Amino acid sequence: MPDGYLSNPLIFLINAVVGAYIFVLIFRVLLQATSADSRNPVSSFIIKATQWPLKIIKPIFPTFKGINLSAIVLMLALQMLVIFIAVSGGPSILAVFIASIIELVGNVIDVFLYSIFATVIISWINPGTYNPVVSLLYKITEPVLKPCQKVIPPIGGLDLSPMVALLGLQVLKMLLIPPLRSLMYAV
Repeated sequence: MPDGYLSNPLIFLINAVVGAYIFVLIFRVLLQATSADSRNPVSSFIIKATQWPLKIIKPIFPTFKGINLSAIVLMLALQMLVIFIAVSGGPSILAVFIASIIELVGNVIDVFLYSIFATVIISWINPGTYNPVVSLLYKITEPVLKPCQKVIPPIGGLDLSPMVALLGLQVLKMLLIPPLRSLMYAV
């Protein structure tokens, strides 16, 4: 039993560290796609934290129309590694690839959900103050919130577009993940 005794905490630690780095990569892709200020201290940290591995694979997978393909490939490779380590034998490479896509799609939607939720809470607690994290959260959520704000204008000074965006993201997650899971089980 020593193998199982030590492997569970090790798998947990690998998943936590690599998962956190994947979230940093997701933020890098979103910040770059939304043309966020790279001089922002948080943006600067994200760029520096991801610069070394991306510099290696960027010549193979360049940025295309504002989307950092090298970061996406690195996210996918890291997610596949985590799944291979966690499952330890059995699944085909295609099943691991699909499972990794499922995980990354869910993580990207979660980043939008958490970011919108955080901006709403911050706007209630401390509206109108500048914070580098808050400005990046607003920049990240803008592509999701802007269309909702065009459809639903503020009612009595209350902006309901974040609630619509949160509901829409949850529905999107419910519509995307199950077909991908069924595809994975079919492999």
